[in-house]
Amino acid sequence: MKKIFLLAVLAGGLAFGQTKKVVASDIHWWGYKVAKSEASSHDGTIKVKSGDMVMKGNQLVGGSFVLDMTSINATDLTGEYQQKLNGHLKNGDFFEVEKYPTATFKITGVKKNNDKIYNSLVTGNLTVKGKTNPVTFPAKIAYSKGVVSLVSNKFSFDRQKFDVAYKSTMQDVFVKDDIDMVVKVTAQ
Repeated sequence: MKKIFLLAVLAGGLAFGQTKKVVASDIHWWGYKVAKSEASSHDGTIKVKSGDMVMKGNQLVGGSFVLDMTSINATDLTGEYQQKLNGHLKNGDFFEVEKYPTATFKITGVKKNNDKIYNSLVTGNLTVKGKTNPVTFPAKIAYSKGVVSLVSNKFSFDRQKFDVAYKSTMQDVFVKDDIDMVVKVTAQ
């Protein structure tokens, strides 16, 4: 009887998926001025506060991530200029981190992608500043020895859909709507 119960528990775990906790992450962002080029951009990082990925067999089927928006950091600048830009990104001009200290991404689907390197298309709901919108990106997903890794190709989303708008008299004349990101997450 104990063997049947144990078998049922194991089968149930495979049917519903196995949750893996995020143990490492690297989220990199790029924002652009009017002309979208390297010379007119800033880039930096955001830390993952917590997260998990759900596996069914060796396939990623779900997951969720909490981004620590208070950790947003411009890495292309140093010193006083870096401090000014970081403050600008964190205040009411953009992300309002005092009011919205976290953002979330919840995976809603993973499909096969025909790209040889980025073999999957990950779709999910991104919530920033209390606004939720779907985001899809190509990713390379690997699973081996209990460790799952997800590495995205560079992808874009429209910051205006999340009310991340430059609050000035010139508003968004100087800043492009697209934010580019590359996401790398490992869970076990």
